[in-house]
Formats: sequence, C-alpha cells, structure tokens
Amino acid sequence: MEHYRDRTFDEERALYGSDGVLLESCRFDGPADGESALKESRNIEARDCWFNLRYPFWHDTHVKIVGGEMTAFCRAALWYSEDIALSDLKMHGIKALRECEAVRIDRCDIASPEFGWSVRGITARDTTAEGEYFMMRAERLSFRNVTLKGKYAFQYIRDAVFENCTFDTKDAFWHAENVTVKNSVIRGEYLAWYSRNVTFENCTLIGTQPLCYCKGLKLVQCRMLGADLAFEKSEADASVTTPVISIKNPRAGRIVVPGVNALIWDDPLAKGQVLIGDEGRQTAKASDPEGGII
Repeated sequence: MEHYRDRTFDEERALYGSDGVLLESCRFDGPADGESALKESRNIEARDCWFNLRYPFWHDTHVKIVGGEMTAFCRAALWYSEDIALSDLKMHGIKALRECEAVRIDRCDIASPEFGWSVRGITARDTTAEGEYFMMRAERLSFRNVTLKGKYAFQYIRDAVFENCTFDTKDAFWHAENVTVKNSVIRGEYLAWYSRNVTFENCTLIGTQPLCYCKGLKLVQCRMLGADLAFEKSEADASVTTPVISIKNPRAGRIVVPGVNALIWDDPLAKGQVLIGDEGRQTAKASDPEGGII
C-alpha cells in the first residue's frame, strides 16, 4: 500500500486508478485546480484529509474516510462507488453522495443539498445533516440517531428503517414505500403523501395536512400536533394519542383518536372509520356526510 502523509495534490486525476493507498493529513487543493483525484481507484483509506477540489471519488471501490473535511468546493465527492465507510467526516459540498452502494456513515456532519440520491444500502448512525431533497430515490436505508434539517427529504425511498431520529423537513416521505419509523420526531408540512406501506411507531408528527393519499399506512401510539385535514383519501390503521384539529375523508381503515375538532365527510368514496374518545365511539362514514357520531 502506498502511503502519503502531509502531501498536497492539485493536479487533474492526481492519483487516478490507484489500488491500495493510505492518505494521512493530505490536502487536495491548489492552483492547478484539478478534478477527479482518485477516480477509478480501489482500496483507498484517507485519514484527516482536506478535500477542496471537485469529484475526488468516482467509480471507486473499498473506500474508507476517517476525519477531515470535504469543503463547499468539493462538489459531487462520491459518485458511482461502492463499499464506502465514512466516519467523523464533514461533508459540505453539494451532491456529496450519489448513485453509490453499500455505504456506512458514522458521526458525520453533512451540509449538502441533493445528498444521497439513488444510493442503495446505506447505514447512518449518530449523524447530523442539512440539505434539500435528502436521500431521494434511495433504497435499503437504516438510520439511527440522525438529525436532519431541510425540505423534501426521503422522497421515493424504498425499504427503510429509521429509529430515534429527528427530522425537520417539508414534504417528507412522499411516494415512500416499505418504510418503518420508530421513536422519532418529524416536523413539517404534508407528511408522507402518496406513500405505500409506511409505519410510524411511537413517533411525534408535527405539521399541517399530514398523511394523505396513503396506502397501507400504520400509526402505532403516535402523537400528532398541528394536524388538520389529516388522512385525506388514505387507507390507514392508526392509533393516535393526542387530539387532532381535523380529519378529512379517510378512504379506508380505522383511526383511533382521543379527540378531533372537525370531521369532514364530503366524499362518497370515503369509507374509513374514526373512533373518538376514551369510550371509542364510532363516528360516521361517508354515508353520513354531516360527520355525526353513530
């Protein structure tokens, strides 16, 4: 394995096609402004390095990066690569991770719009992230103790599990499929519209017009705050522990809630049931457009 320590690389494709490289405290920066430093490489380990140039890791395999920083100028850092381990790393360039497979992220700080698009098999632990359209079209995700801030997260994702996470994001989980979220807090408007087989368990869901046009939706002992016009056109099996502002035209299933200010039944196809209060009184279906309790 070639070992580079305290070196600076600024040439175009400086280490192109490398096989077996250890980089320690190196810098990818300089007047030559070269791109694609480690393109088409394998068995690469970088420790406490500073990446300030574009496209350093494309079409790579077996990449380990520990510590260091990818700056805002390090655009599109990891693309079309596989078997990647990232820990204690600052990832601050746009589109930092795309079209990769088998990725592990631990204790990283991510500030990257359009991060994680079409990644397959990604595990994230104890990480903070910021950026729009986070993880769009990603598959096979496992997140734990991840904090995210940014609009339009997790759209079109498939086969994912999230535990003990906090997400502050608008339009999260749109068109998501086969997703489980446990013990997490999600804040934002229009949560999980058009999703399929999404389960929220022991979660706090905050925001307007959540959970509409869903199929196979499940809520297990969840809190809903600021929820109005919830569950519109959705097929839902939901147990909610807090009163909600309004529920509108659930398509099918059953919603259990301690209280609701308004029920809106103006769609003849809305056949869902709502059970209200400690006694579990059943409210009207679409056959009773006034929403009276039956």
